[in-house]
Amino acid sequence: MQDELLYEMQNAFPISERPFKEMAQRLETTEEEVLKTVQRLKDEKIIRQTSAIFDTKRLGYRSSLVAFKVDEANIDKAAEIINAHPGVSHNYLRNHDYNIWFTMAVEPDSRFGLEKTIEILKEQTGAEDAIILPTLKMFKIKVQMDTTGKRAKKEKVKKAAHKEIELTPEHIAVIKALQKDIAVVAEPFKQITQALDISYERLFEIAHELKSAGVMRRFATILNHRRAGFGANAMSVWAVPEEKGEEIGRQLAEFSAVSHCYLRPSYPNWSYNLFAMVHAKTQEECDALIEEMAQETGLKEYGKLYSTKEFKKQRLVYFDDAFKEWEEKVASKR
Repeated sequence: MQDELLYEMQNAFPISERPFKEMAQRLETTEEEVLKTVQRLKDEKIIRQTSAIFDTKRLGYRSSLVAFKVDEANIDKAAEIINAHPGVSHNYLRNHDYNIWFTMAVEPDSRFGLEKTIEILKEQTGAEDAIILPTLKMFKIKVQMDTTGKRAKKEKVKKAAHKEIELTPEHIAVIKALQKDIAVVAEPFKQITQALDISYERLFEIAHELKSAGVMRRFATILNHRRAGFGANAMSVWAVPEEKGEEIGRQLAEFSAVSHCYLRPSYPNWSYNLFAMVHAKTQEECDALIEEMAQETGLKEYGKLYSTKEFKKQRLVYFDDAFKEWEEKVASKR
């Protein structure tokens, strides 16, 4: 039951009064058993968080993947400086000359903006060089580890049509609440209805609006990959002719083991423009998957960047005062 439960919770956690009861009905077990199992998995740090996953761009934030080239002697200090920025959600040491890779986001009204913020971090860390790799085209973003072993090797990636939405203070209040990890209790959303003084019906109506507009990608569980048995993840990078970028991007995104697939810019010092994050239980399995992707696409120029250390991994906290506090602190020293 545990493997099926983890798979279901990663796919789509119910936004309802008794979500764990719904999960129990799907799995033909009891609500009590599901609650007990989920709490154990959290205690064992296999489950990292269960919350809403929002689209950074749809919320008006600017973001990019960034790579720094940092002297080995300064890596830990540089990572500490980078991690202090609230817009950094993921930060890894990878096996490349460009060794620190992180995702950076800034608020819509940031006083520095994205490029200047990265420049400031480059100065603070003493990085020798930096590559800014914003998303030009997204083909897939869905982290769902195959805990059951039953998932097909490939799957069609659906592209949803989104409605336009103008975010109100009520929407923002719900976003701030839903981005937090839920409690493992029978009615985990009750606390939100009480804090916001709204009904379940209104809360779920707003959540549905946010999902229909693509502001909320989904409500789901994120696992600690290594603790869940997926010990290898590689950022496969590919040099793709511009005219074939979209075709091959869609092709790689169909691999179930690929969680993220993006087209990004290339530079004279960085020739790779297509990125596909691959997850597997072992490095050998990961290597084999990437070789299969290379054979299928016919691409010859590619690389595999394995993460050797995780400096930071957490969900971005939107509408957080920490963004302005970081900028004010930096501005006061300039």
